[in-house]
Amino acid sequence: MGAKALEFAILTAARSGEVREARWTEFDMQKSVWTVPADRMKAGREHSVPLSRQAMLVLNDIPKFLHSELVFTAPRGGSLSDMTLSAVMRRMGVAAVPHGFRSTFRDWVAERTAYPSDVAEMALAHSIRNKVEAAYRRGDLFEKRRQLMQDWAITRYVRITSITISSPSAHEMNPVNANAVADICRPRC
Repeated sequence: MGAKALEFAILTAARSGEVREARWTEFDMQKSVWTVPADRMKAGREHSVPLSRQAMLVLNDIPKFLHSELVFTAPRGGSLSDMTLSAVMRRMGVAAVPHGFRSTFRDWVAERTAYPSDVAEMALAHSIRNKVEAAYRRGDLFEKRRQLMQDWAITRYVRITSITISSPSAHEMNPVNANAVADICRPRC
């Protein structure tokens, strides 16, 4: 399950804790939206995440356990630990941390796309630091973020599909998997 959580974190550019604590009730599967409640967000504000087709595939591939409201459950139940995603990366031979994918996402938007920086910042759920701009900014750029996340998934998904080839309990993963994450993570992780 850790590999699926890592894949989902990459596709959504979400923080590890947000992904590990995700609950099925937060997802609108018809509209492809994940609404993370304010109490789990760093900035303390609810955040709606537009889900790419690839992120939806990850969710649809996860069995819904009747005894758990969590999307990504630990082998013995409950939420994944804060080290689970890092452990998946270590088993793959990748010297990086999951949070590095958020930095990689931000660099990709700035260096490889024409999306404005405010769309990327909203996708990452960053607060607006300029007080004047924050006072006047009312929208959430949701539709622009939806397209951004789909573009991110398209450009990265070919390389990250191999993450889930091995079962979550496997102790070793195919070297192709390590290359997949390494390709995504360069140069910032």
